[in-house]
Amino acid sequence: MLSVLSYGRLVARAVLGGLSQTDSRDYSLVTASCGFGKDFRKGILKKGMCYGDDACFIARHRSADVLGVADGVGGWRDYGVDPSQFSGTLMRTCERLVKEGRFVPSSPVGILTTSYYELLQNKVPLLGSSTACIVVLDRRSHRLHTANLGDSGFLVVRGGEVVHRSDEQQHYFNTPFQLSIAPPEAEGVVLSDSPEAADSTSFDVQLGDIILTATDGLFDNMPDYMILQELKKLKNTNYESIQQTARSIAEQAHELAYDPNYMSPFAQFACDNGLNVRGGKPDDITVLLSIVAEYTD
Repeated sequence: MLSVLSYGRLVARAVLGGLSQTDSRDYSLVTASCGFGKDFRKGILKKGMCYGDDACFIARHRSADVLGVADGVGGWRDYGVDPSQFSGTLMRTCERLVKEGRFVPSSPVGILTTSYYELLQNKVPLLGSSTACIVVLDRRSHRLHTANLGDSGFLVVRGGEVVHRSDEQQHYFNTPFQLSIAPPEAEGVVLSDSPEAADSTSFDVQLGDIILTATDGLFDNMPDYMILQELKKLKNTNYESIQQTARSIAEQAHELAYDPNYMSPFAQFACDNGLNVRGGKPDDITVLLSIVAEYTD
């Protein structure tokens, strides 16, 4: 059964396509979540908003709406470690910090950094690795602040076109930047990046802007033009429409991931790196679909 979560049961209004004039109204994000875990976990939402080894969160504070996605590195399973524990705990910690007000809207990397160092200080070691992407909408300033570490990411769509997007961070092919906690004997061997290495951006958004935040399971299987085609189906800002569109995007990416004849973005990237690869890339998929709306408490 496909799992879909919606957030933000509040009265909100927005105009699809954007609004250029400046105003003093507070903004909010109306967000729906949908995803698939690959293999036997497909369609099952784990506790704590995890699809397979992916994890996500959606949190609301009086000053900002904050959301994030993380992709647990599956290779840890070979060492008897559940990869979803690291990504899930990281996202739950980020969510808690936001709800407690322990963050600055203009510094999503601060949320990521504080959460990661809390994990490092756990009495019981939590082993694993994960990419992460955090998106913060400052209600009053109407600015979106982002921090992206690795190959998860986001798109901002206005008037049917991508106007902002995150940059992938890769050490080399199929090896993204990642936060890690390794056992003492493996420190220095396991790839581990600093949260401060995340690519950070800040920019203004408009009412009606569409923000799509997702793990690489989406971007490795759907190019921008396919995503934009699906977003055209989003005709209004009610929750059912956002959920339906999020579901449609996740379902299409999931189907393409298992098509052996499809030249996916991942396969194209592999070919660009001298590998003879074709087909989709089976992976966990997490999609958070948001619309910038006027906030009314």
